[in-house]
Amino acid sequence: MNNFLIDLANHINYIAAIALFVIGLYTVLTHSNLLKKVIGINIMETAVFLFFVSIGFVNNGNSPIIDLGDLGKIYVNPVPSSLILTGIVVAVSITAYSLSLIIRLYQAYGTMDLDEILAMRSEVNHD
Repeated sequence: MNNFLIDLANHINYIAAIALFVIGLYTVLTHSNLLKKVIGINIMETAVFLFFVSIGFVNNGNSPIIDLGDLGKIYVNPVPSSLILTGIVVAVSITAYSLSLIIRLYQAYGTMDLDEILAMRSEVNHD
């Protein structure tokens, strides 16, 4: 039991990433409000960012600046961190674009509820 708790504490970042992803996925699948869907997608993106940063972490690792005097050092992998910076920029851009589309849909239909918008569109198509 003690080893299980130690392993659990050592992998808490992965557990948190999975929990965040499930919360975001649940939000996207169960809510018909478009704004809540965008928030759920942002929570899922945050989970992926946490997961990748956790992968790049190394216990007792040094910053990835190579010291030629001591070649036996352990370094933290810088690639996941740099990918996350790019991912954050893309996520913010997609969020801004999604919110602008939601504003346009609200102006056109008077609601942010996806089910109501689909019902209005089907009524227009049947007429």
